[in-house]
Amino acid sequence: MNTKLISIKSLVSIVIILSSSLYAQFATAKDVKQPNILFILLDDIGKEWISAYGAQGIETPNIDALAKSGMRFDNSYANPQCTPTRISFLTGQYPYRNGWVNHWDAPRWGHGYYDWQNNPSIARVMQSAGYATAVAGKWQVNDFRLQPDAMVKHGFDEYLMWTGYEEGNEPSKKRYWNPYLHGKNGSKTYPGKYSEDLFSDFLLDFIETNGAKNKPWFAYYAMNLPHGPLEVTPHEPYAKTKYEKHRAAVRYADFILAKMLKGLEKSGQRDNTIVVWTTDNGTAGVTGLRNGRKVRGAKLKTTEPGVNLPFIVNSPKLVPQGVVTDALVDISDLLPTFAELGGAELPKEYTFDGSSFAPLILGKSDDSKRTWIMAMGGRNNAQVSENGIENAWHFRDRVFRDKQFKLYVNPTNNRDYEKLVDVLNDPEEKINLINSKDPKVQQALEKLAAAAQSMPNKDNDPTYNKIPVNSWDVPVSVKSQSWKQ
Repeated sequence: MNTKLISIKSLVSIVIILSSSLYAQFATAKDVKQPNILFILLDDIGKEWISAYGAQGIETPNIDALAKSGMRFDNSYANPQCTPTRISFLTGQYPYRNGWVNHWDAPRWGHGYYDWQNNPSIARVMQSAGYATAVAGKWQVNDFRLQPDAMVKHGFDEYLMWTGYEEGNEPSKKRYWNPYLHGKNGSKTYPGKYSEDLFSDFLLDFIETNGAKNKPWFAYYAMNLPHGPLEVTPHEPYAKTKYEKHRAAVRYADFILAKMLKGLEKSGQRDNTIVVWTTDNGTAGVTGLRNGRKVRGAKLKTTEPGVNLPFIVNSPKLVPQGVVTDALVDISDLLPTFAELGGAELPKEYTFDGSSFAPLILGKSDDSKRTWIMAMGGRNNAQVSENGIENAWHFRDRVFRDKQFKLYVNPTNNRDYEKLVDVLNDPEEKINLINSKDPKVQQALEKLAAAAQSMPNKDNDPTYNKIPVNSWDVPVSVKSQSWKQ
């Protein structure tokens, strides 16, 4: 008897059995109905501060592990300012449609707000499918003094929010230490506390409570970190320079991710929860190092460091592991993606710009449906009139990108094509190919120009019902204040 042959046959059989078992487990997991969804959105941080994306001089071990054991996206777009990105996420619409093409601090500047009567909301969509919903962190697009129940109206069952700076209310400036936060019992200061600790504890309580009820949940963690003002963190109270404080803020965001994942594991919900981790725009005012190149903070810019942002999706049993994808996705895609994951129908009274990539993150497809993605608007140009907030530019600047080429469109009704670059071979975007005779380049220009031409000649202004005028509601232009978001 050939014992060596028997051993080989036995080994092959074991491998086949194990492989079949693992495949069956993953196939079953992919078909899980209504997974929990944890969406974590950081504030003001680009790829040059995440070591999984080649950053140097910074350690982000927990973010790196999330990427390594899940899906890391290399072509994920958001807008280069806070409000346009966040409203696009909440509505599933591009800024030209929802009107928020500029950053606008509603509690600080007044006059307008994110209106639940005229705009879609991702939380309401998830509620319609039976999900419990919660949000914690930064908001700034409603004034809780005038609209104390705004979060409920937007579809969140539970909430704990930094209010944003409320004009005339000095304590509300505090977003980190001694933060001024708004919950169901009103707004107040939390002396001696650090906001990210409060936010993460709040969401973990929500997660544990609904896990015990076997109720699917959607949690939106809108981190303050690492946005300025740059302060010391609980872990690095000795940080002194701007660079040290920013690095400490990124490290603490990495720690908070680990805390959230450990909480999911402790409550037995890690395997049936999809974690999506990303940021709202590029870094503000701090230079990082990525792949041997210095990268200046690119917030408010439509260059790649300002809009092509880190994006990671992870779930041990639901999402394929160790995948790096060049699939095209942007921030407007998250509402339809989460809706498809949760079995929710999109409300028919709204038009959505996003496209679901749920099959991709569930391992049922190897690409998204998109042939281009878009980001809109650099510096602010909004003003207040008797009609409310109006965009000074009727057609905001924007960029369109496929997997290789990127088209810059000027803020004019003529839609002048300013620049076409090959981002794969020219990462610093220095060479303008707009007049190239190369057939491949011309084909890309034709495709991206068609995307630009598909949009209206005039961007919408924000749509909202007017709120009562009060003592702090003073007309103001934000042209000189856009950096203060």
